[in-house]
Amino acid sequence: MPDRLSPIDASFLFAEHDTAAMHVGGVMTFEPREGFDVDALVALIGHRLGLVPRYRQKVREVPGRLGLPVWVDDPDFDLAYHVRRSALAAPGTEEVLHELVGRLLSRRLDRSRPLWEIYLVEGLADGRLAVVTKTHHAMVDGLATVDIGSVLLDLGPEPRETPDDDWRPDREPWGLELAASAVLDTLRRPQLALDVTGRILGDVRHAATAVGRTVEAALDTGRTAARTRPVHPLNAVTGSQRRYGTARTPLADHRAVRRAHGGTVNDVVLAVVAGALRTWMISRGEPLTHDTTVRALVPVSVRARSGAGSGNSISAYFVDLPVAEEDPVARLSAVRGAMEAHKRGGRAVGAARLIGLVGLAPPVVHSLAARLTSQYSSRLYNVLITNVPGPPRPLYALGARMLDMFPVVPLAGGQAVAIGVTSYDGAMHYGLTADRDAMPDVAVLADALGGALAELVDTAG
Repeated sequence: MPDRLSPIDASFLFAEHDTAAMHVGGVMTFEPREGFDVDALVALIGHRLGLVPRYRQKVREVPGRLGLPVWVDDPDFDLAYHVRRSALAAPGTEEVLHELVGRLLSRRLDRSRPLWEIYLVEGLADGRLAVVTKTHHAMVDGLATVDIGSVLLDLGPEPRETPDDDWRPDREPWGLELAASAVLDTLRRPQLALDVTGRILGDVRHAATAVGRTVEAALDTGRTAARTRPVHPLNAVTGSQRRYGTARTPLADHRAVRRAHGGTVNDVVLAVVAGALRTWMISRGEPLTHDTTVRALVPVSVRARSGAGSGNSISAYFVDLPVAEEDPVARLSAVRGAMEAHKRGGRAVGAARLIGLVGLAPPVVHSLAARLTSQYSSRLYNVLITNVPGPPRPLYALGARMLDMFPVVPLAGGQAVAIGVTSYDGAMHYGLTADRDAMPDVAVLADALGGALAELVDTAG
């Protein structure tokens, strides 16, 4: 029978709605290269798609919501639908590219097809090309998002050999088969059987109460979680349209700061974001008092460490960023101390708590939990910051060297901006996904990241 989505992966589907598209991805730029066009890209991906079988599968709901959705082969898979071409108007500036990326990120993926898209963007300045990827969060976590890169990218200019792929889709199961399989799975797990019985009895009010308890438990996590409050420019009513911003900074600078002041590169990243948020808030005329902080949610993928197999396995820390602090070293020291305290105390928040009732609720209630918890996000944190290590050496696609690799992370409800960070080939690439109306000045925040890092480098000697 088809693979069933894990509870956490299904939660990313359930949490998606009109103003919260749950796809991740990246914006990669490449040097000019003859023959790098959409036809060549389609041919390359088509030849290598066997490396990532999930990219030819779609999600099927189980009739009656008797079980979590399943992955099934798409018998009508159309590669040309998923690989598309766009072009920028001259002179092809970074600002124009960011505007296009924001528009592409605003569109939700089609649930009736495999949950990914790739855009080849032509017309950048100096003849460069960009590739924009979108993959639903239900398919990958922060570490696994390089799976689409395994299709596109090579270690050198010469494309690697790829085994021939003779894929033929399996028969798509009937609805009755999916329902029967879900019932059998439920009967094998007594706790799920009890939950399904509860759903059949219509105990939705009990489920809503449980969601509330889950949210309150997450609020109580850590020393100051219960004191979280919205930060006006960061927590706002958001819509479906997006903006995008980037910043490219030297990885060597982050390491120099770490060597001078201790901690980790991730601590430096958080301190850089804290300094940039401070500059951005001052530019908006926001009042900063001595106790003004911005609470960051910092996810940590534990899939590789725990050996838990495929799918999402995520923990996270709540970290208060001292945006009112003028001294950049003091900001870094506060962040480093908070992260060390989390690690000593084991105060990671499981993804189950963040999403709500994962693995215990039947699908209808599970969906309710994910949606309601998403609405509470401004009570839990003010900004999402992810940091995922990337390749340390240059990579290539169709013989062209990849110059930059900026991440894309989704926005939760009530969040004005989310910040993804990826290292690649000696640089730290910051990608900012922002709500179009709530944050028209995302470029100001992106530019401030470089200045915040420079402040810290000046203290490193």
